[in-house]
Amino acid sequence: MNNISAKISQKTKISTKQIETVLQLLSEGATIPFIARYRKERTNGLDEVQLTQIRDLSNQFNALTQRKEAILKSIEEQGKLTPELKKKIAAAETMAILEDLYLPYKPKRRTRATIAREKGLEGLADFIFNQRNGNLYTIAEKYVDPKKEVPNIEDALAGARDIIAEWISEDAKTREWLRNLFEQKAVLKAKVVGTKKDKPEAATFRDYFDWEEAIKKIPSHRFLAILRGNAEGFLRISIRPDQEEAIHILDKLHLRNNNECTDEVAKAIEDAYKRLLQPSLETEIKNLTKEKADKEAIRVFAENMQDILLAAPLGEKRILAIDPGFRTGCKVVCLDEFGTFLEYATIFPHTGKSQEAEQSILRLVKKHKIEAIGVGNGTAGKETRNFINDIPALKDLSTVLVNESGASIYSASAVARKEFPDLDLTIRGAISIGRRLQDPLAELVKVDPKSIGVGQYQHDVQQDLLKQSLDDTVVSIVNKVGVDVNTASLQLLAYVSGLGESKASNIVQHRHENGPFKKKNELKKVKGIGPKAFEQSAGFIRISKAKNPLDGSAVHPESFSLVKEMASDLNCKIVDLVEQAELRKQVNLQKYVSDSIGLFTLNDILKELEKPGRDPRGNFEQVAFRSDLNALEDLQSGMVLNGVVTNVTKFGAFVDIGVHQDGLVHISQLANKFVKDPMEVVRVNQKVQVKVMDIDLQRKRGNLSMKEV
Repeated sequence: MNNISAKISQKTKISTKQIETVLQLLSEGATIPFIARYRKERTNGLDEVQLTQIRDLSNQFNALTQRKEAILKSIEEQGKLTPELKKKIAAAETMAILEDLYLPYKPKRRTRATIAREKGLEGLADFIFNQRNGNLYTIAEKYVDPKKEVPNIEDALAGARDIIAEWISEDAKTREWLRNLFEQKAVLKAKVVGTKKDKPEAATFRDYFDWEEAIKKIPSHRFLAILRGNAEGFLRISIRPDQEEAIHILDKLHLRNNNECTDEVAKAIEDAYKRLLQPSLETEIKNLTKEKADKEAIRVFAENMQDILLAAPLGEKRILAIDPGFRTGCKVVCLDEFGTFLEYATIFPHTGKSQEAEQSILRLVKKHKIEAIGVGNGTAGKETRNFINDIPALKDLSTVLVNESGASIYSASAVARKEFPDLDLTIRGAISIGRRLQDPLAELVKVDPKSIGVGQYQHDVQQDLLKQSLDDTVVSIVNKVGVDVNTASLQLLAYVSGLGESKASNIVQHRHENGPFKKKNELKKVKGIGPKAFEQSAGFIRISKAKNPLDGSAVHPESFSLVKEMASDLNCKIVDLVEQAELRKQVNLQKYVSDSIGLFTLNDILKELEKPGRDPRGNFEQVAFRSDLNALEDLQSGMVLNGVVTNVTKFGAFVDIGVHQDGLVHISQLANKFVKDPMEVVRVNQKVQVKVMDIDLQRKRGNLSMKEV
């Protein structure tokens, strides 16, 4: 562990002592949210980003170590492991260097060099490669053997060159020099495939029909776009440095004399580069650049996802939710304040039956004491919201357009079928829309994050890395917000630190059989919740309206006795500490510092007592879209409109302005200054004002600006 800790420290500038502590906690089963919140003294206040970085680097170094062990075993079994090679393998710091060292010993298919060796030409290759003096043709003639398919001197020399080309291509130093050249000077060139140039689908990649750019400077989003064009057959790409410069480097490395052998080595060098090194390193640099682009795209996706999950909830309100539609009608559901399904109906306000639809809505609103109306923002969403707003009797009810991305995915899922086996999937979709309005986080955890529509090229990036990042994001946000154990779904509980699906299911079953939990300690009665699971989860669980206010807070039960001691020292009750700021000011935190409790934890406790169980998501605010604008065709250049950011990419931000199709604010139009990263200016769910620049109806695009609005 010490060796790994030192390497992680070099990369992160975090002390080895902190890293060793984190790795120890992780090995004991502690989760990142738990360590970040409740073990600050032990880590000296490392946050979730730093903890995740330590975990991921540890995994990478462990993978490198395992690969070294496998390679050493393979070479040793071949009887070719020397002390010098073993030392080089042990010192390798990257997977690329390690694989270069292994390449000459890696089992491979029969190659031109293999065939040449089978013909007995390795001795000739050695003579030529070392560029010895002597009559080359006299030496080569000794290797002519028609029985071995070497009929003449030229065939002997050609076979020797094949062996030399492979030696050069497998030489670690050679690959290191060329890899550096590719990384620094390779140019990506994209050309349109002529036969597909005029296909409608090719228009997406029109900007890259004739494109050149230095690979080390290309933005991640552009590289992924070009790769997609290549994968779909519209673009042909290459990633190469200048060939003459590459061969010049090889000449300097391998030409050591000036004789007949040197000429043969020069020919082998050119063949080695064109046939072996260039294709291999082109693939390597493409994969390396894609890996970097993937990580950047995943980072953007995760940050967008974080903002989506932190959207402010409307709260415990009785909701009428509508999944809008034209021809097939609008599916209407009613939910109580806890999201419980009450009743559904289908209305047809857009097909000449608006009066019947209005009467149906008014009946449901009155019957179920509806407090707010949520309308999905998909097809017919704006028109349906306008229909509701035109009903005079509903003027005091707020009507909200709800982002329904992924709702159809949820409605067809096993989770939805299990919860509502007798309902049509369109009704399930309407229920999801209503619940999203009440509590976006609780509902969105039921949907595959990739389906929520806030990513960029999410289907093109490495799926295992994407899943890990999104899972980390969801876990982080769920535990940051906290979960009411008496109302949360199985899916939401499963993301609580230390639980998972099995323990979450047991909690739901226990709740069903025994009624609501009254205090956190009752979690210990649940099957599967042992001391470790309780330790990890209890701080993130909330019990609203509990007798002890600490049970509804983020104060961990391991600190309850400490808070009780604070109250006793001030001759008051815990509830008095919560309700009276003056009492909290009298708490001398230094008095309670111990070997296990420090100021990190004590300050967190005092902050939590100010407002136990506070929701970090803020207050719900509705965006006021213009009711007279329903489609792109209604927009005019120069209009200034309210909007809400729905997606942030590396090249700008997409903004919902209430006309079904989101408009794009290009990065150059985000502010009256240079913007390097759009996330410095805007975030998903941020309310903004934008000016319409121009509308491209053919491509269904609206270009917007936030400059001087």
